[in-house]
Amino acid sequence: MGAVRQWLGIDGDPLGASGRQWRTFLCSLAIAAVTVGVVNSINVITIQHEAPRLGLAPPVVWEGSSWVTLLLFFWIPWLAWRLAPPRVRPRWRLLIHAPGLLGFALAHVGGFVLLRNLIYRLAGATYAYGPFLPHFWYELRKDTLGYLLFIACFTLVDHVLRQQALIQTPGQTATLDIRDGARLTRVRLDEILAVESAGNYVEFILRDGRRPLMRSPLSVVETELSPRGFLRTHRRWLVNARHVTALKPEGSGDHAVELGELSVPLSRRFPQALVKLRST
Repeated sequence: MGAVRQWLGIDGDPLGASGRQWRTFLCSLAIAAVTVGVVNSINVITIQHEAPRLGLAPPVVWEGSSWVTLLLFFWIPWLAWRLAPPRVRPRWRLLIHAPGLLGFALAHVGGFVLLRNLIYRLAGATYAYGPFLPHFWYELRKDTLGYLLFIACFTLVDHVLRQQALIQTPGQTATLDIRDGARLTRVRLDEILAVESAGNYVEFILRDGRRPLMRSPLSVVETELSPRGFLRTHRRWLVNARHVTALKPEGSGDHAVELGELSVPLSRRFPQALVKLRST
């Protein structure tokens, strides 16, 4: 359970990656609450203007229930973003956002319909949503835009908080905490030669020969280390660009990246890494 909480970003040292992810979620939730609240308020004003006979209560219930349930299910796009942020490799993992979007829309629409029915019954009235599929298709298009904005918000807020941490806690940015269950290994970034994906774990290859493991997707480690000079050279490898000693072509656009005695593949599918390594 502790490993799951850490991966979700709701546990851990506030200066570490998990603490930053927790702040990313809370900041994004606050931004979404204010932004969507403003949009819903504008919708209430519009409905009142176009149909004054309805009065104030119905549009407030409609828009308020949509706002509440959207925030209740905000964790769905959050989990999808944690599984597949925009820079995730391999790119096919972005397909997780298709069921993520559908699940979010179904939860949002089903949630506000149930909430409206409850409020109307308490008021002694009946709420009629109408034919589900045509109305759901209409809501799905709006939720698609909202979902994409949430993903962009997570990415932007996480980037801002990461850069803020680099500025405000320079001593912390020089080290990385490698967690394996209850065990924690703190290493300096300049001790890490490369990081290799190993099933459900990643293996950190250190200059002194140690190879500590941490249960994590490589994409999460890439997000944490890419601003600190690490490059993705292969679907299974990250390298510390500061320790690269040679690049050797191997045909068909692939290369071998040498970090002292360690040789790591550089796939032609990562041309940006090749350009950066050649320019350093």
